[in-house]
Amino acid sequence: MATATSIVRSPAALLSAKVTVSDHKPTPTVQFSRFPSKRSCFTALLSSLHDNNDDDDNNNNVISHPKPLSSSQLFNSVSNGSRLRVAYQGVRGAYSEAAAEKAYPNCEAVPCDQFDSAFQAVEKWLVDRAVLPIENSLGGSIHRNYDLLLRHSLHIVGEVKLAVQHCLLANHGVQLEDLSRVLSHPQALAQCENTLTKIGLSREAVDDTALAAKHVALHKLKDTGAVASSSAAKIYGLNILAQDIQDDCDNVTRFLILAREPIIPGIQNPFKTSIVFSLEEGPGVLFKALAVFALRQINLTKAFIYGFFKSPRKA
Repeated sequence: MATATSIVRSPAALLSAKVTVSDHKPTPTVQFSRFPSKRSCFTALLSSLHDNNDDDDNNNNVISHPKPLSSSQLFNSVSNGSRLRVAYQGVRGAYSEAAAEKAYPNCEAVPCDQFDSAFQAVEKWLVDRAVLPIENSLGGSIHRNYDLLLRHSLHIVGEVKLAVQHCLLANHGVQLEDLSRVLSHPQALAQCENTLTKIGLSREAVDDTALAAKHVALHKLKDTGAVASSSAAKIYGLNILAQDIQDDCDNVTRFLILAREPIIPGIQNPFKTSIVFSLEEGPGVLFKALAVFALRQINLTKAFIYGFFKSPRKA
């Protein structure tokens, strides 16, 4: 009989029905038809994207924003207790920032340079919550955050879903025909592959969509655009050349809300529970484990299986 060790995360309340977000959508300048999907080829990451504060101060056209928290800087940030502080990964204008503000409309959104930094910021009482992506309807799961959930002692206390609407951004005065390349996060580039292929732009992958917009604005690039949000265009003073350029309109990212303390589930609202367990080696052990849920009429909305299989022994 297989044995299992289980770690039960706290139930996550479904917040999507109770929270709203207002997002002004300017009229699209360019519209594109849909084309069959093809696999993108991304070039190397740009090492120059992590700009220092001196570059920000020397550029009068870009609003100066505090740099995201890094793991080495976490001890230097202290909450003043005035508003709920919510950590997210990225820089100002990132989709994660929009998700944090959707979950907590009056919060103080705190940018972090990496997912790890956001986890640590909550653990060290520098912020009250973290809102981090866990899966996208087109790109699939964000495996890094699944791993970090196991490494850190935080609890899932909610979730929020955000519709992702990509825009093609460029500096003012730059026309569509002036562009030769575009920067963005790898998933964003893949989600807009058909449109970018139609335009004929080469693609370069960076860590964050908003970081791409910041880089284009900071260096006043004339031949390079960015795939990012309309909010990033406003923050960094860029022009929206085209809106809603994703290949599939059903582009939704689900974010988890993490806290130091769990919540007690009630019976008046539906809740989700996340479970992690390991199994002893043997034939049918996974089937037996999943049957425990099926026989009790428990619905599984998602399952991740990390398996290690041994080859059959030779006689």
